[in-house]
Amino acid sequence: MAQAGTQAPAGRYGRSADERADRRLKTIGAVLGVLAVLGIGYYGFHSLTDRSVSGQVISYEAVDASAMRIHLEVRKGDTTTGSCTVRALDTDHDEVGRKTVRYDQHRTQIDEVVTLRTTGRATAAELVGCSDS
Repeated sequence: MAQAGTQAPAGRYGRSADERADRRLKTIGAVLGVLAVLGIGYYGFHSLTDRSVSGQVISYEAVDASAMRIHLEVRKGDTTTGSCTVRALDTDHDEVGRKTVRYDQHRTQIDEVVTLRTTGRATAAELVGCSDS
């Protein structure tokens, strides 16, 4: 007597486990691909439209008993406008002068030497902060 085949007829019982797994992997890959493209787009958009302003005091020197010269470096977005505030301190760390400098230039890095009038002899200078406007 001949033995009947042990394989089920094609298409009779739905898709095989391998076909279901392949479809699931394709779906997961498509979702991850879309998320990656969205993430890269979000990062790129925010990198190009950076509106933050930051600065640092490079150096300072007392000109005389009533003035201090401060070299300030500012980094900002190309089209961003903003301002930075610096102050001068005396030997007791009391504030003897303060100035806010506005930046409207269309550059990403600005080096500027600011002369700050003081009410007494200044021995140090510091950046209070920078902000965009």
